[in-house]
Amino acid sequence: MFNIDVFCLLMKEIGRFLWTYRNYLIIFITPLVFLPLPVIIPTSEAKCGYIIIVMALYWCTECMPLAATALLPVILFPLLGIMESGKVCVLYLKDSNMLFIGGLLVAIAVEHWNLHKRIALKVLLIVGVRPALLMLGFMSVTAFLSMWISNTATTAMMVPIAQAVLEQLSNTEAESDERELREGRDNQAFEMAEVTTTKLPLDNFTKQQSQDPESGYDLALEQRRKAREAKYLLLNKGMSLSVCYSASIGGTATLTGTTPNLILKGQMDDIFPDNADVINFASWFGFAFPNMVLMLVLSWLWLQCMYLGLNFKKSFGCGLNTESDREAYKVMKEEYKKLGNMKFAEVGVLTVFLLLVVLWFSREPGFMPGWASELNRNGQFVTDGTVAILMSTLLFIIPSQLPCISSHNAEDDHDDAGENNTRQTERKLKAPPALLNWKVVHERMPWNIVLLLGGGFALASGSEVSGLSLWLGKSLAPLKSIPPFAISLLLCLLVSTFTECSSNTATTTLFLPILASMATAIELHPLYVMLPCTICASLAFMLPVATPPNAIAFSYGTLKVVDMAKAGFVLNIIGILCINLGINTWGTAMFRLDTFPSWANVTHGAP
Repeated sequence: MFNIDVFCLLMKEIGRFLWTYRNYLIIFITPLVFLPLPVIIPTSEAKCGYIIIVMALYWCTECMPLAATALLPVILFPLLGIMESGKVCVLYLKDSNMLFIGGLLVAIAVEHWNLHKRIALKVLLIVGVRPALLMLGFMSVTAFLSMWISNTATTAMMVPIAQAVLEQLSNTEAESDERELREGRDNQAFEMAEVTTTKLPLDNFTKQQSQDPESGYDLALEQRRKAREAKYLLLNKGMSLSVCYSASIGGTATLTGTTPNLILKGQMDDIFPDNADVINFASWFGFAFPNMVLMLVLSWLWLQCMYLGLNFKKSFGCGLNTESDREAYKVMKEEYKKLGNMKFAEVGVLTVFLLLVVLWFSREPGFMPGWASELNRNGQFVTDGTVAILMSTLLFIIPSQLPCISSHNAEDDHDDAGENNTRQTERKLKAPPALLNWKVVHERMPWNIVLLLGGGFALASGSEVSGLSLWLGKSLAPLKSIPPFAISLLLCLLVSTFTECSSNTATTTLFLPILASMATAIELHPLYVMLPCTICASLAFMLPVATPPNAIAFSYGTLKVVDMAKAGFVLNIIGILCINLGINTWGTAMFRLDTFPSWANVTHGAP
């Protein structure tokens, strides 16, 4: 006899087993499911397509580490006869990887010496603690820091600061409410004491007994507590979201701000080698920075309306300076004082950082000859990667303290406190460490991203060599009848949706070679679709798992998934519209996107 309970229990156990071992099942089943493609159609295009499909599913499901999946071209391209092993391996350490490594080394030095925290607190002290201005201050600082250092590190630093300031504001307001109500209760009790000295009718006496000042005080205090908690819960949500969103938005402003930007740079140089360095630090900043500012302001206005309301007089304060504001300001000032005076190491790192930015901007500014123009007369000898490695190397050379013959460590003072003068005079000189050492780099450098970048370049190169890009371009040729702005808008919607469920690195790695093939086929400037889609890959605002900054903000417990989804959906739309506005206005003027460039009118695929 069939037992439904036993069957349900069995199915439950099977489901639990499948879920527990899902990663292994995906790893082994995926290649077998799609194996008929290269077997039935034994062409280079089909073989390359098979590899891309398998890697795309591995990346989307994360059944293997993303960096491990990125190494599959090293195995599969030679085995399937698409590319030679030597030609594949050399793609994993290109100029774009050097730019990434150099930029990150400077960022690691900034974090190591707490320079980013000093900058953040100094700006917040200038902005003040009124709710709307405080939110704008946190968003501006977070976006600026994310332009240069990791989005994750920026969010991890800024969210606790925001939480501490809001907690102090709430505590001070609670004390103020309690003090105000206590004074009111005392005054009421004094007035009642005066009234009781005269003779009252019995019914008035009974009514007055029911109006006990103590019970009224407790009730009013409880009401104010609930209203205050509701207010600061909303403010906490808004502040947490503003930090994580501005970290993602700020990363789009510079070429080294986030990985997708570097992937675009690498793909452009690989697919269109004669592009005359159309994407460099200066040109990217010229387009992306105004777009970032526009997105940041609109995002601030949306979060302001959503969590602080439309009472701008109350939000901005209009010159008011309450006790709670002064207490919250004091918290930030105390945090800043803990950092102490600016050390020689911080000055050194700041100097290297500023020099790096100046050299990046002035290398090939576009509107005038740069300092590297003469060096690059016969080819791209000096690139942004060259500058990044040059300046980051200085961090391993410059000492973290000014050399001084009489200098010694504080630890030496403690050890020698009870020793005689002879021991003190025989103290050995100790050279100060450099601004950066390899131990710190080894702990903080995300080496997996270097492999991810290389895997993307290998896929793009494999697509070209195998002829897959040419086949995709011909297949997408009918899109030529659609207006370019509509193509860009639809692709941005597709990429921004896809990146909510997949890493922005994997998204850009998969989409950019296809977009390049499509643009070439329909004779559209490649940057017209590749540039906006690259930035859209960073607009992962709707889910906590979409990007590490979202996960950090969500981990503090005040946010729900629905809060992030509601705020993020509108921000996604705002971001897509801002990017498409930029690409059709100043982007078109900067990159001449209304013409099809001669460097894009080439085919590198195999016949």
